[in-house]
Amino acid sequence: MNEPLRNLIAAVAAVAEGWPDVAVEGAAGSSLVALNDALGRVRRLTDGLHAQVAAEIARQSRPELGPDGLAKTQGYRNPTALIAATTGSTNGEAARLVQVGEATAPRLLLSGERAPARHPHVACAVDAGRIGAPAAAAIIGMLDRVVLRAGREATEAAERTLVEQAPGLSADQLAKLIARAEAWLDPDGVEPREDELRSQRYLHIREERNGMTSLSAMLDPEHAAPVRAALEALVSADLRAPRVAEAPGSEPSRPSIPKLQADALARLCAHALGCDHTDLPLEGATVVVRVTLDDLAQGTGSATIDGMTQPVSIGTVRRMAAGGSVIPCVLGGKSEILDWGRRKRLFTKAQKFALIERDGGCAACGAPPGMTRVHHIRWWLRDSGTTDLSNGVLLCDSCHHRVHDNGYEIRIDGTGVDADVWLIPPPWVDSTRTPRRGARKRFDFVPA
Repeated sequence: MNEPLRNLIAAVAAVAEGWPDVAVEGAAGSSLVALNDALGRVRRLTDGLHAQVAAEIARQSRPELGPDGLAKTQGYRNPTALIAATTGSTNGEAARLVQVGEATAPRLLLSGERAPARHPHVACAVDAGRIGAPAAAAIIGMLDRVVLRAGREATEAAERTLVEQAPGLSADQLAKLIARAEAWLDPDGVEPREDELRSQRYLHIREERNGMTSLSAMLDPEHAAPVRAALEALVSADLRAPRVAEAPGSEPSRPSIPKLQADALARLCAHALGCDHTDLPLEGATVVVRVTLDDLAQGTGSATIDGMTQPVSIGTVRRMAAGGSVIPCVLGGKSEILDWGRRKRLFTKAQKFALIERDGGCAACGAPPGMTRVHHIRWWLRDSGTTDLSNGVLLCDSCHHRVHDNGYEIRIDGTGVDADVWLIPPPWVDSTRTPRRGARKRFDFVPA
């Protein structure tokens, strides 16, 4: 009987002996902790023994044996499929067992002599039940990645240290330790890994059919650090704040951590939009909520938010207004001039607000106002176009190129924010050149 099997039998016997006489639910805390520790050791020892079995199954199922391999004679495509099916695990977990078994089993040289395991320190820890297969696989995977660059001596020293520190660490804690060990072994590889992570960052924003907005993001450490720090600071402040009952006589409640994080993100963005002292390019990035004065005063009807599909209730509008997120748009107020003629080439902020009110976003595709810029319909240089509302239109970059490069024309009928915007296609797109409605009125729902 080999040493790992003897260790496992002894551990199982210890668990049986230490099992509480009473039901688990009524056992003393100290007994439960001791029993949990013993069961953890049994599990780790089982993992070690199972890894040896998995490696031997893989050896007897190697491809060169063809249909005579063990896995195929049992009706499985490969050894991982056999192990996964017979243990009820996944192919990934089965492959991990094979990886650990092959890395910790003594090697058989071509001369017939037996050599130590490829990772002897991990092998000793697994056999003794100090670490399990998941921890062993994580350590082995990292060491195999860097051994060519770091050298055998350095990786062996790192293996010894990791095996000593791994017992008692959770999988997440061990992953942090392994990442720092990898940076020590291969410092030149840190920057390329960062570049790869940076190239994979993303943030998807999608509006759901029920009106909720879904955010899905992956951030590299550089971009994630300020996001996490800011959100955690706000959430921590919320957790420290005294709880207030929602109704008289009810118990004070507090939202869950995910809800607090969502609230913190919204507060950060609202602060950035309302801050006058920022170097962020947030020019024109204003939340515009459209509601009639009568509906707002009487609490009837609904409202719309630029860039959002679903209408919102008057209650939501009032909360946003109370928080300062809604800014009344008084066109031409404070003596601001909305028509500059030829005195200015660039449209002013007040003019863009007026055009946002008229166009609602990109006049062609409906993209949110924050993704648009004001463009001259009659070009400033070529056509001596004026910087007036009647000569301005909101377009995203894509539609701007389509209008100017593909021969589309834009016509404005009327004046002010109630004017109609029409896009006229070139004859090779539509021989009749029938105008197509653009801007806000293309999407507004006005019942007859």
